[in-house]
Amino acid sequence: MNNSYQELSWFKLSLLHFLYESHPELIDNNDLLNTRSDLASKTYSEGIKNGHTQQEAEELALKDLYRGLHFSKHDTLVTILWNEFSREIPMGQAKEFAIKLLPEVEGIFSKYKLNDEFVFSPEFNGLYTELTGELSIWVEEHELQ
Repeated sequence: MNNSYQELSWFKLSLLHFLYESHPELIDNNDLLNTRSDLASKTYSEGIKNGHTQQEAEELALKDLYRGLHFSKHDTLVTILWNEFSREIPMGQAKEFAIKLLPEVEGIFSKYKLNDEFVFSPEFNGLYTELTGELSIWVEEHELQ
């Protein structure tokens, strides 16, 4: 029983760290944290009971933990800021800027069907271009040039 609690804690902390880094807009979503960490813990335990190695069970659990979260709007914005606006916005401030900019560009993201593999799709280039254009306007309007 104590091991289950430790597994749950590890999965929850792992997800919390991931959300902090890549999905800061979801950091306060306790339902997501609790549901996913509980599911991952259950998947891990069932994997072990079904004869999987610890590593195999962990891989199964992590799939449940991070499903639907591999594509990150925040990380996409940070990448654009680093690649296209490094003179205007220092790399060390890009993550903070991305958090502020996300509500400004949510409409652009909503035009696309985002999923775990989206970054590898042909549509990603269109999103990247649209976001870069919108961020260019934002940078100009806020006189960051």
